Amino acid sequence: MTYETHDQQHPRQRGGRRGSGPRWARGRWASGSEERPSAEQRAEIKAWFAGRLPDDFFVGAPEVTVDNDEILVLGPLSAVELEAGVTAEAAATAEEARIERFREDTREHRVRIAEEAQARFGRVVSWGATAGGTTRLFTTANVPVMTRLRISQRQVLDTLIDAGIARSRSEALAWCVELVGRNEAAWIDELRTAFAHVEEVRAQGPSANRPADS
Repeated sequence: MTYETHDQQHPRQRGGRRGSGPRWARGRWASGSEERPSAEQRAEIKAWFAGRLPDDFFVGAPEVTVDNDEILVLGPLSAVELEAGVTAEAAATAEEARIERFREDTREHRVRIAEEAQARFGRVVSWGATAGGTTRLFTTANVPVMTRLRISQRQVLDTLIDAGIARSRSEALAWCVELVGRNEAAWIDELRTAFAHVEEVRAQGPSANRPADS
């Protein structure tokens, strides 16, 4: 999986244009809220993209991932037909070319969709595509994350810098997150599933006739 530059700017970089979207999305950038999107909100965003994306964009349903800052749309492209006996390197080259063709051919249309979604949901939209065994994310947001680390934790980051693995603490922290995500993918998926179940149970609970705060 590779990462490339944006086709559109992050909303924080150009004023965060907001439009007539859901009430929970409006004003998000101005308020600086850190509240995570609920299962209902994520479902609404995914449904919007399911209806808004052209039928010929992808050969299957895209994977739409949502967090506080970004919506990532990752869709499958048609397989590349190759002659029998081609090398893995040649196949990867053909898949890269198929993804690049999609990127260039759909750029203007994707930018329009991204701007509509940004105005509606208050999040930058990123894109990616998969062809065969190749996946490229060519519009992804780099969002600064503020955190407090103890000295022992900072020493881990500084060790990565001293070893030449990272150039800064922020880059070292991103490397650590990537490593955990790659090596503990099954465990992370279990946590996500458990969290989704908690949200479903919470959504099914009573919401009316709650006693007013005294």
